[in-house]
Amino acid sequence: MAQQVKRAFKYRFYPTGEQAAELSRTFGCVRLVYDKALEERARAWHGEQRRISYVQSSAALTEWKRTEEFAFLAAVSSVPLQQALRHLQTAFGNFFAKRAEYPRYKSRKNSRASAEYTRSAFTWRGGRLTLAKMAEPLDVRWSRPLPERTEPATVTVSRDSAGRWFVSLVVEDSVAPAPTTGAAVGLDAGINALVTPSTGEKVTNPGHERCDRARLVRAQRELSRKAKGSANREKARRRVAGVHARIADRRRDFLHKLSSRLVRENQTIVIEDLAVRNLLQNRRLARAISDASWTELRSMLQYKCAWYGRELVVIDRGFPSSKLCGACGAVVAKMPLNVREWTCDCGAVHDRDVNAARNILAAGPAASACGDGVRPQRESSRAGRSSAKQEPRRATAGIPRL
Repeated sequence: MAQQVKRAFKYRFYPTGEQAAELSRTFGCVRLVYDKALEERARAWHGEQRRISYVQSSAALTEWKRTEEFAFLAAVSSVPLQQALRHLQTAFGNFFAKRAEYPRYKSRKNSRASAEYTRSAFTWRGGRLTLAKMAEPLDVRWSRPLPERTEPATVTVSRDSAGRWFVSLVVEDSVAPAPTTGAAVGLDAGINALVTPSTGEKVTNPGHERCDRARLVRAQRELSRKAKGSANREKARRRVAGVHARIADRRRDFLHKLSSRLVRENQTIVIEDLAVRNLLQNRRLARAISDASWTELRSMLQYKCAWYGRELVVIDRGFPSSKLCGACGAVVAKMPLNVREWTCDCGAVHDRDVNAARNILAAGPAASACGDGVRPQRESSRAGRSSAKQEPRRATAGIPRL
């Protein structure tokens, strides 16, 4: 049965000079309102132990517009300013729920900016989008059509650090579950092989940052030679940002295609709960791990599985998938990263990544069925001990069932 989901469709557009100026003013006002409201909340809490609600912040915004100092706030659309206050309220809600850190100020030096317009602040007519305070529609490059019989509920306009303009339209769309398949796959994440499915296939890591590293180094070297505050330095900064944008775009495109294929072909996908933030502390591997972008891949798998009726199972990060022999169940004491193939005492020869993926898949049904898995004791097969004993362990604590 089809379900209604919110989907965002992002397009690039090219504003006129007047539109760019209006949007730049709006971005600046959005940043100022967000920072000033955050400052007022912090002052009220630390000085009076008093919390300020969204309604109070909205009333304060009206008062700011009446002052001579902030009268310019009335020159832009009021909707993006109200949305900035709502975003701040959401940020504090996430902070108090311990889902995020304390909200941070928006830096004036940050060249990336955005503003959100709700239905009352834009006109959608005949496939043309016109924002409030603008006389002409945006010159949007419609790279793909919106779903039929849908209209955008919100529109977010953004400008990235490379100076490119984007508009993101959120629509209510009907998504039908994908045809049922009995296939299940375990995925082992890596660096040389981005993921290794339990089928034995290895998906090579394209290494987009590594491929463009020479271009990035050259652009950064040119940037370092420019005088601070000069127009040439701004041009050089945009060239560096353009290289980073190219890397990010290519990586995102590859991850979308990979995640879509995995969701289309498998009913159940089992992955490990990797502590990516901790892994980035390794100075030798941090760059390669960042380039692999395992977190973004997991995020794509999560929402695509939820959309298309698939099941995503995440097993505990402490599960010894690489050290566990898939044949006899023994666990070796150590498994250095440079060991890509190893032989167990039982005589089984394992490819490290394929064996880990198959162990992850084997641990998936237990986690999916009852939320409790069995984790083998960390006994070395080299010591000749029996690995038949199993240690009960919570293997899937906090795993969302999608």
